[in-house]
Amino acid sequence: MKRIYSAMTQKIISLLCCVILWGAVVSAQEAQKSDLQKRAEALNPKENVAQARSLFIQAYHDYSRKGQIREAVECAAKASALYYQENSYQEAFDLLRESDQLVSSSKQVNAEKAALHYQMTRERMQMYIKMRRAESAKAQLDIMEGQVSTAGKETLKNDLLYQKAIYFYTFGHNAQGNAVFQEMASKLTSEKAYDKVDEVYQTLIANGRKSGSANMVAQAYSSYIVWKDSVNALKRADEIGALKKQIADNEAVIADKDSALSTRWVFIIGLCVVVAALAAALVIGAIILLRYILLTRKQQKTIKLANESNALKAQFISNMSAQLEPTLRKLDSRQPEVQALLDFSKHVQTLSELENRPADAVVEQEETQVATFCESLMDEIRDSVKSEVTLTVNAPKMSANINREMVSHILRHLLVNAAEYTPEEGHIWLEYKKRGQHTYQFLVSNTGEPIPEEKRDSVFTPFAEIHDLTQGDGLGLPICKQMALKMNGDLTISEEFTKGTRFVLELHG
Repeated sequence: MKRIYSAMTQKIISLLCCVILWGAVVSAQEAQKSDLQKRAEALNPKENVAQARSLFIQAYHDYSRKGQIREAVECAAKASALYYQENSYQEAFDLLRESDQLVSSSKQVNAEKAALHYQMTRERMQMYIKMRRAESAKAQLDIMEGQVSTAGKETLKNDLLYQKAIYFYTFGHNAQGNAVFQEMASKLTSEKAYDKVDEVYQTLIANGRKSGSANMVAQAYSSYIVWKDSVNALKRADEIGALKKQIADNEAVIADKDSALSTRWVFIIGLCVVVAALAAALVIGAIILLRYILLTRKQQKTIKLANESNALKAQFISNMSAQLEPTLRKLDSRQPEVQALLDFSKHVQTLSELENRPADAVVEQEETQVATFCESLMDEIRDSVKSEVTLTVNAPKMSANINREMVSHILRHLLVNAAEYTPEEGHIWLEYKKRGQHTYQFLVSNTGEPIPEEKRDSVFTPFAEIHDLTQGDGLGLPICKQMALKMNGDLTISEEFTKGTRFVLELHG
C-alpha cells in the first residue's frame, strides 16, 4: 500500500508543476543525478528491491559528502519507501531520522529546510498509514502543515491537500476526504487546468483499486463523475462565450462599414444609390450567411466534443472495471464487502458496454410464446416472496418477437425487487398488453409502499447517490433502462397506478 501511495504522491506533485517549464526542469535534474542514483532508478523495484535500496543509500551518502542536500533527501526518501515496502519499518525510520539531522545541520534557509523536512515527514505519515496507526499518521500530518506554512511553496500546499485526502479516505473519514479533495480539484479547475484534475482523479481511483480500498474507489469515482459533468458545462460555456464575442466583433465591423457607406451615399445620386444599396444588401446577406455557417460548424463541433466526451467516459468506466476485477478475484469472495465490490464492478462494466453500444446496432429478436415466457419468470420468485403473497400472470396465449435475453433480464430484476418490497398478504402481477399493431407492453406491479414521485426519475440515473455496496449498488434499474432503450423501447414508472408501484416496459416491433 505504501508503495502505491508513494507513487501516487510523486505523480500528483508532477501534475501540479508548470507545464511550460517542466521539460527544462526535468532535463536539469537528470543532468545533476549521480551515476548511483541513475542505476538505482533503472532497476525494477519489484524484482530488485534490495539492490535498488542499496544503490539509493549509497547515492544518499555520496550526495551528503558533496553537500548536495536536496538530492540526498530525495534518495533517502526513495530508499525508506523500499524499506517499508518489505515491512522493515525500523530501518526506514532510522534512515529518515538521519536525513532530518542532515537537513537541520545544513546551511539551507529555513524555507528550504522546511520543504526538505516535509519529504521526510510525508514518508513517516505514509508508513503509519500502512501500519494502520491513525493517531500517529495524524500527528505527522499536523507537522506537515507547519512545514508547508514555513516553506511557502504552492506545490507543497497542493500535495498536503492530497495527503490529507489519502489519510481521511484510508481511515473512513469520507466527508473530510471529499472536502479536502474537492478543495484541491476546485483550485485547479478555477485555473482551467482540467487535464491535471482529470489525471488526479484517475490516479486516486487507480490507486484505490490497487490497494483494495472499495471506499476510496467509490468516493473518488462519484466525485469524478460530478466534476466531469461540471467541467463539460464550463467548457461549453467558454465556447459559447467565445462565439458570442466573435459575433459581437463581426457586428461591430459591419456597423462601422455601414456607417462609412451611409456617409458616402449622401454624395451618390440616382443609379449609384441603387447600386450601393444592392451592394450593401449583398454584403449583409453574405455576412449573415457566413455567421450562420460558422455557428452551425461551432454547434457541430460542440456536439462532437460532447459525444466524444461521453464515449471516453464510458470507455474509462469499462477499462477501470476490467482492471479492477482481476485484483478482486484474488480476495476472499466469501466476505460480503468483496462480493459486493465484484458485483459492483460487473454492473459498472455492463452499464458502460450498454452506453457505449452504437445507437444503430441491431438487436436480435426471436419469436416467443408470451404466456409460457411470463409464467416461467414468475415461477423463479415463488420461493422468495413473503407469506401469503399472491402471484398473478395475465398474458394471452400468443407469440411476439422479442430479445429474450434483455427482456428476461429486465423482467427478472423487476420481479425480484417486487418480491423484496411486497409485504405479507400483498399482490404481484406480471401482465402483457398489446397497445397497437407494432407496440406492446410488459407490466410488473406490486402492492405496498410506492416509490415517492421525487425519486422516480433518479432511480433510473446511475450513480445518483452513494450506496452501501453490501446493500446493493443502485445500478440494476439504470441497466434495465439502457437495455429497454437499446431495444427501441423504454422503461418507466406508471403514475396512474396508486396501490403500490407499477413498472412499464414498452417495446416496438
